[in-house]
Amino acid sequence: MTRARGGDDAAFTRLVTPLRRELHAHCYRMLGSVHDADDAVQDALLRAWRGLARFEGRSSLRTWLYTVATRTCLDLIDARGRRALPMDLGPSSERAVIDDLPRTDLAWLGPYPHADLPSTPPGPAARYEQREAVELAFVAACQHLPGNQRAALLLFDVLGFSATEIASMMDTSTTSVNSALARARRVLAQRVPARTQQQALRTLDDTRVRALATGFAAALDRGDRDAFVALLTEDVTWSMPPLPHWYHGIAAVTDFAVRVPMTSCPRWEYRTTSANGQPAVAFYVATPPYEAWSITVLTLRDDRIAGITSFLGPEHFPPFGLPTTLR
Repeated sequence: MTRARGGDDAAFTRLVTPLRRELHAHCYRMLGSVHDADDAVQDALLRAWRGLARFEGRSSLRTWLYTVATRTCLDLIDARGRRALPMDLGPSSERAVIDDLPRTDLAWLGPYPHADLPSTPPGPAARYEQREAVELAFVAACQHLPGNQRAALLLFDVLGFSATEIASMMDTSTTSVNSALARARRVLAQRVPARTQQQALRTLDDTRVRALATGFAAALDRGDRDAFVALLTEDVTWSMPPLPHWYHGIAAVTDFAVRVPMTSCPRWEYRTTSANGQPAVAFYVATPPYEAWSITVLTLRDDRIAGITSFLGPEHFPPFGLPTTLR
């Protein structure tokens, strides 16, 4: 610390490196985008480096860095707004929309690579596990909260900071923090399923989870409607940001699957992966060569697929350590 305060950037790097992954996950929860999280962590660490001489040690270095990172994210939220999923735009479509065009005027929620999830245990007051707190439903629900409520909820219920600590971090009162927490929890109670994906995954063995992911991908590649339908719940949903239309129910989802990926697209290649603590499939479409198409995150219920979220675009592949082209 003494050397870092004296301007030794290598010493500063040694101080912050053990905390970088958990800071990155926190920024993703705040911002809903791995690319925004990259920017926020870089900006926050630059702010911390420039302000290190003012760090008086009244709190731990970890608490101080979370303070800087949270305030950086709040600035980005003010500048860029919240991120959305197609469900936020309107009702589902009953039939496949063949020529659906991307909405480029919106900021869309993005996936988060499993490898970047921290293993740091939450504080004793935390309500959510680290993986639960990056699940799609949770992160999407957080996007409906104002910045101060989002920060208070994540700092308290995910990271286990006390209301007094959060008040100091956000330069407000404990009463304001408790009020923001209460309002945020009411919103999440309406938007987040009672059973998390981590709880659902614990009821399935790894073999079944792999079978669901590979069976889903293989059915699309083969154009096997019956095998595809057998994997789904009756109320399954499928959304594909940045496309605005989405589908709800086995009839609508199957209609889209049959009319678009199974018949209107050339052959698929795929790699199974994990995103947001959930099983996922990286799809490549043959053009040729095989070009990155989507990171598709699967939401499970019992031993079926209840939600399909396909994040379209090659920009999602590098954070997962995946190439954008297969030859």
